[in-house]
Amino acid sequence: MAHHLNYNEENNAYSFFSVKERAWHGLGKIVEQYPTSAEALKYAGLDYEVVKSPLFTCQRDETIGDNGEMVKGSQLAVPNHYATVRTDNDAVLGVVGKDYEIVQNVNAFEFFDAIVGGEEGILYETAGALGKGERIFITAKMPGYIKVGKDDYIEQYLFLTTSHDGFGSITAAFTPVRVVCHNTLNAAMRNHSNAIKIRHTASANDRLKQAHTLMGISNNLAGELQGLLNQWTKVRITDKEVKKLIQVAMAPNKEVLKNLEAGKMDELSTNYTNIVDKVYEYAISSPTQQMETTAGTVFGAYNAVTGYFQNVRNYKDDEAKFKSIIEGTAKQREQTAFDLCRNFSNHGANALKLN
Repeated sequence: MAHHLNYNEENNAYSFFSVKERAWHGLGKIVEQYPTSAEALKYAGLDYEVVKSPLFTCQRDETIGDNGEMVKGSQLAVPNHYATVRTDNDAVLGVVGKDYEIVQNVNAFEFFDAIVGGEEGILYETAGALGKGERIFITAKMPGYIKVGKDDYIEQYLFLTTSHDGFGSITAAFTPVRVVCHNTLNAAMRNHSNAIKIRHTASANDRLKQAHTLMGISNNLAGELQGLLNQWTKVRITDKEVKKLIQVAMAPNKEVLKNLEAGKMDELSTNYTNIVDKVYEYAISSPTQQMETTAGTVFGAYNAVTGYFQNVRNYKDDEAKFKSIIEGTAKQREQTAFDLCRNFSNHGANALKLN
């Protein structure tokens, strides 16, 4: 997979940094200590601004001869369209409309700094720019852990990406990660959203400042999620019920759900049944599924689905895996599993009935 990282010729460096561990592409700056937002901005090569610049085209003059060659004419302004341009190297990043609002890179970091105050701040782990700098990304860890049981810990990560080329919204996502097996848990709790998208309109910067409030992310979220997951570790679930939960969570459409409800197992596709079997095998045989918090528990059933997408499923490349987990099929299936586990914890096996 190509890394697509921005290369700054002036600094002879790639626009990327990570803390302690070198990323899979082996590029960028490695730092030993968690940086401040100002330091992270500089380490990642994101310390540039973007402006909207008027667009012009050449007026067509009379042609010369029979070959149709045009003579360069005077400039004509292109109405209601602008180029987005880096001020440090004049690189053109894209073309946008008159209502497009630029969110500067420094403003993206303000989203993280607004979430946690006091001495324990956000811990910036990676950040970088892609292409000519038209897209940036930041990952950061919130302070503290979510403790599940006696020795199962979950870290709280935040991810943000935005662009300067007119394509795509500002996207912020909350992704807890189970330390023991590095499973990303797309856990959108009730009254909370684990992701938000913001369009590049006049209110973009104001909405970004309040994004964590709209997502329901705060120090209180850790306590709520910890309480919920610990409750799941105390709710027993049989192997048969785990298999049923997996079947429902992995169902790609309503037709499959109808066949499951009617018991028409022979009408299920081979691809679907193979996926269910792989998830179930992971649920009962993976070493990380044998811990006290997971073996035979609803928490373990949830981790079976997340573990499949993290550790078993084959992807075209790392980028495809990342997109699936953050906003694609993996996220959708994991969210379904989360909802099923929450309902099972509250209502027992009745939560798995499809009628």
